[in-house]
Amino acid sequence: MIVHHAVEIILTRPATPGELRHACCSVPVAANADRTRLMAVHGARSPGGALHTLRRRLDALLPIDVLTTHYPDRHGRVLLNVALPHTADQALRQAATATGQRPQDVLHRRVSEALARDKEDRAQLLAARLEGLFAHHTPEEVLTSVASLLHSRQHRRTPTVP
Repeated sequence: MIVHHAVEIILTRPATPGELRHACCSVPVAANADRTRLMAVHGARSPGGALHTLRRRLDALLPIDVLTTHYPDRHGRVLLNVALPHTADQALRQAATATGQRPQDVLHRRVSEALARDKEDRAQLLAARLEGLFAHHTPEEVLTSVASLLHSRQHRRTPTVP
């Protein structure tokens, strides 16, 4: 059964007007203002199939960096389609062979580990900055300041209705 999937196309540089015209002859796309991100809705049996087909159709027409499903799947995951340089692809395939896994599984594990490391690094940085604040301010002062800042940021984002 063919289902339509929303796909975001992230480019390595802004697409030229000519590149966009040629791409639209193959697949209807909508570009953002600076022409570095495109959206397409493509029919396929699976989100991965939509990414694969769009990569084949558009790779020669646009400077594609990453294709990604725009909405998470039923497991809460967003799928990526990345074209790796030959040396990176070879290294990934060798690691997969050595561990008895598929290359995409090795890549998934490595990306997940990198994201987890980044999350931990950010949490440690935040904790260190908070410790610095607590050296000069009481927890109540810090909490009040954060609440005030969050409230003012939320107020600026929420449009007022006359």
